[in-house]
Amino acid sequence: MEKKHFETEAIRNQDPRSQNREHSVPVYLTSSFVFDDAEQARALFADEIPGNIYTRFSNPNNTELVNKICRLEGAEDGLACASGMSAIFTILGALLKSGDHVLASRALFGSSHQILNQILPKWGITTTYVDLQSPDTWAAAVRPETRLVFVETPSNPGLDLVDLEWLAGFCRDRSLISVVDNCFATPYLQQPLTYGLDLVSHSATKFIDGQGRAIGGLIAGRADLVKEIRFFARHTGPSLSPFNAWVFSKSLETLAVRMDRHCDNAFRLAQWLETRPEVERVIYPFLDSHPQSALARRQMRQGGGVVSFVIRGGIDAGRLFLDSLAMLSHTANLGDARTTATHPASTTHSKLSEADRLAVGISPGLIRISAGLEHIDDIVADIDRALAAVNNSHRNNPS
Repeated sequence: MEKKHFETEAIRNQDPRSQNREHSVPVYLTSSFVFDDAEQARALFADEIPGNIYTRFSNPNNTELVNKICRLEGAEDGLACASGMSAIFTILGALLKSGDHVLASRALFGSSHQILNQILPKWGITTTYVDLQSPDTWAAAVRPETRLVFVETPSNPGLDLVDLEWLAGFCRDRSLISVVDNCFATPYLQQPLTYGLDLVSHSATKFIDGQGRAIGGLIAGRADLVKEIRFFARHTGPSLSPFNAWVFSKSLETLAVRMDRHCDNAFRLAQWLETRPEVERVIYPFLDSHPQSALARRQMRQGGGVVSFVIRGGIDAGRLFLDSLAMLSHTANLGDARTTATHPASTTHSKLSEADRLAVGISPGLIRISAGLEHIDDIVADIDRALAAVNNSHRNNPS
């Protein structure tokens, strides 16, 4: 199939029409599929011919979604899962065994830390954390039993990056499986597989859905690895519902235009926040003040839809800021059409120790903003009012 531009691939890559000549792909809400005869049933179960058997592991909506994300990421194969975390756990559960060792970036989503710290050790799988911004220290952390490297880039919520080209070479030279959580960037902003990485994962719940409607996860990458992952998923059941697969496939049709607006709003918000005296630090990959801005511009189309910043006054100022918002949604989700605000230290990363949070830049006053699709002036006005409340509190309570 001829490769087209991203926007066209996202819209025109869909299943062939049925005898009903539908323009939009239908939803296949069926638990199972019938066989023409006994021989076809046998051949399907023996994996000798393609086709659908049971929605736990095959359904036309899931297949279409996977085919689309593979085209957008440049992947050989993929899998749809019930959530972003089920996608990550399915990768790790399928590819690791007792005695294996994982090298992971310290800057990860809180639940990813819990899988690595609390769940995998039950099966004798250990993890060493390394810093995204200090790749020169990674080689010393590799052990003979190291099997896999897992990173987020940009990371949640500190927006640290790793050089994808360097990471691909690092893993290839040591025969390590490389896994990149590409949730914040989406395939529109970066395609890690094109640099030689092995697998990407997504929480489709975020920017891929884009409207806070459905939960889902995606895996894409090397066919031989996905074959192992698919076997694991087929028999453990972290499957995505056909309806949610349909939602995500339709959402991908507008991903490019939405991400353009998300990124434009986020960049303009980040620039404005840098002018505010209540703000101690602003973190956004395309700001010149970001220590990895040159890398971000080299491997990302735009800077992404998330801005993090530190309010002067610590946790009390952060809470007052959130309680003073009138329009922005105070929620732990991101990637929504509606701008959302979160305090990671007390929510998404609260299960980490304070030392672990500080090690990845999650200070008590850190706020994560996921810039939505509203007019930027309205986003700024709401944040301006909340910052004014913080400023007034500082003046009234100077101690």
